[in-house]
Amino acid sequence: MSTIALDGAWNLFHYQEGEKNILHPDDLAASGLVCIPAQVPGNVELDLERARELPEIYFANNIHNLRPLETHTWWLTRTFSLPENTGQTGWDLVFEGLDTLATVWINGAQVGQSANMLVEQRFNASPALKPGLENTIAVRLASPLNAARQYQYDAAAMSWELREEGLHIRKAAHMWGWDIMPRAVSAGIWRPVRLETLPEHAIEQLYYWTKEVTPAGAVLGVRFQFRTNAASLDGFSLRLRGVCGEHSFEYEYPVEFIAGGCTIHIPGARLWWPRGYGAPDLYQVTAQLRRRGQTLAERSERVGIRQIVVDRTERAGQAWEVEPAASLPARLDTLPDPVSHFVVYANHQPVQVRGTNWVPLDAFHSRDARRIEQAVGLAEELGCNMLRCWGGNVYENDRFFNLCDEKGILVWQDFSFACCRYPQEEAFLEEVRREAEQVVKRLRNHACLAVWCGDNEIDMAYLSDGINPEHNRLTRQVIPQVLQRHDPQRAYVPSSPYTPPSIFGRPDAWRLTPEQHLWGPRGYYKSPFYTRHSAHFIGEIGYHGCPNVSSIRRFISPERLWPWQNNPEWHTHDVYHWQHSAVDRDRIRLMANQVKELFGGIPDNLGDFTLASQITQAEAVKFFIESTRLRKWQTSGILWWNLIDGWPQFSDAVVDYYFGKKLAYHYIRRSQLPVCVMIGEAGSGKYLPVVACNDTLAPAEVHFRAREAGQESLVAEGACTVPANQNWQVGQIRTYASDQRLYLIEYEVGSQPFGNHYLAGLPPFSLEHYRSWLEQIALLPGGFDAGETGK
Repeated sequence: MSTIALDGAWNLFHYQEGEKNILHPDDLAASGLVCIPAQVPGNVELDLERARELPEIYFANNIHNLRPLETHTWWLTRTFSLPENTGQTGWDLVFEGLDTLATVWINGAQVGQSANMLVEQRFNASPALKPGLENTIAVRLASPLNAARQYQYDAAAMSWELREEGLHIRKAAHMWGWDIMPRAVSAGIWRPVRLETLPEHAIEQLYYWTKEVTPAGAVLGVRFQFRTNAASLDGFSLRLRGVCGEHSFEYEYPVEFIAGGCTIHIPGARLWWPRGYGAPDLYQVTAQLRRRGQTLAERSERVGIRQIVVDRTERAGQAWEVEPAASLPARLDTLPDPVSHFVVYANHQPVQVRGTNWVPLDAFHSRDARRIEQAVGLAEELGCNMLRCWGGNVYENDRFFNLCDEKGILVWQDFSFACCRYPQEEAFLEEVRREAEQVVKRLRNHACLAVWCGDNEIDMAYLSDGINPEHNRLTRQVIPQVLQRHDPQRAYVPSSPYTPPSIFGRPDAWRLTPEQHLWGPRGYYKSPFYTRHSAHFIGEIGYHGCPNVSSIRRFISPERLWPWQNNPEWHTHDVYHWQHSAVDRDRIRLMANQVKELFGGIPDNLGDFTLASQITQAEAVKFFIESTRLRKWQTSGILWWNLIDGWPQFSDAVVDYYFGKKLAYHYIRRSQLPVCVMIGEAGSGKYLPVVACNDTLAPAEVHFRAREAGQESLVAEGACTVPANQNWQVGQIRTYASDQRLYLIEYEVGSQPFGNHYLAGLPPFSLEHYRSWLEQIALLPGGFDAGETGK
């Protein structure tokens, strides 16, 4: 296959729809429009920023300058040369990302139209191309806002963000404005574009899945389809060879038709494991289409041999708290309740999920690719073994999934629907069907892909108005039908969280779902809402914290840095995306209230306010993670919100847009170690349990010491061999209602040292006192620079 890249320098023209009526690229020359240099992949707003037609978009309130551009038409053009000897070759014009309502011409001939930014667009370019000559390509992008005005909106249609304009248009939902992203209704060719030949012979489809895993090896299932111009199908075979380090397998299967399947028995197969449970071994599998000894086509990809099962029921049980054991050491975890649970299994072993939500890496998605490596590296350093790709986002590129394959990070993939009741008309359903088919076929061979999920919080959107979510044909019919056809071996959850028919109509339905999003009152992080929840799997939970002051100075004007109250720039970046003030959403006030919960007051300067908010967030998220691990199997996983911001803002993220790490990042890195010693709540007792959590498949030799901050004497010490994949209580500490103490934990797993801490007692705590504690926390093994916290 040959390709000609069409990335790089393009020309951009734009105008207000209705002021001009340019229907063909030939009309651009006489239009009087100014030509602006553009970059592809790109977004038109970034081109205007580079041309200084827009001020720095993310600074101050400048994001609001984009609103007048939402009703513009955009033209992108460029010329390219096509070699003279390509006249007999069939060419496709391939846009990996085209945002959104596009018409495409080559040399003045229209070759295609598209209306979905989320999937690849492919057009037959051959009839319009001129080999050996200069060729011109032109793309017109119409206003999605104006297009949205042409639809009829059903009474059942709804957007929680009050952004109904996004219901019919297949753009990433966050682009219309969200509580974590600004309103940026962008346009552009946001992923690479190329010309691509269609070879005479090709392996068009390969689907790998693991049929069986046993102590002796594994059985790999294969489905295939190929294309050939051969008049006869006699003599064809499919040869498959897989290599993983020193282990390999080879299998050749005779084929008599263009589609079929086979199974391959692989003795001693190296398995792919989630992070912490084993090595994420991958086989480089090369498939060759052969005929009578000659290779006609070849396709190579990495395959993980593993079985991932999501064992879930439709009704959760009762919440519970960890109670100190009667004797020590003592096992605290129990196997999953067969009646009510949500547990991920890998190769027959239950996995305690420790992970985060993956949200847009940038409001302008042409910049995603440059941020993916570093962002996935953060998840790896934090010990995450799952990322949930949230439904208001785009579908990430292959590099993201390749990195997760390599690092053993499971992926929960939402389809790109969030917090809305979407149209149910046949035309929309058909567009979704095409989108889902393409996405599923592209991603289904990745070892990391564990769960398909129909959407984010749309069952909840139905329930909020008393409508049965079973009426949502997207997640109950269209998407599951696509999965049954194209990826039948993978888990599917209709919504996150999912409301089954058996509990519809119950006033407490949200508490009866095994997987839950725990936002609630957003008060004190140890309130009963958080300690007595009934979730068997936490899909979302979070707490606000300021970015570092150095980051705040990059996006807030000097004169608006302080105070935060009645501050329009802080309000823009918290994120308030409406042009009126009727919606009650002040995330800065929410963050300030959370600071007051812990410290009894709100600091009156930027440095202390930032530090106090970061401490509050760090202690809260640490508590959410550790309390989940202490409930092992009663709560089998947590996906906290969220890893990194997609633009400069005040948010729940633990890393800001500029990759500045908040304090929570360092606390999470310790709390998510596969083997971790932590202190739990006393519950109704008078002792704090000291617990060793082992989320690995090997016994862990643990020796620990706990002391009060500022003291040399130990309050607990011990050694224990913690069995594989179990929790053991290994000590206890007497506690009193009047306590306000910080306990420092040092422990070794084998010979490797680690550290952790526990904040005991009820608020309010002294911020100045905690500041001195922070220095001691930072000095524990695996430490950080306390002096840089919040700076």
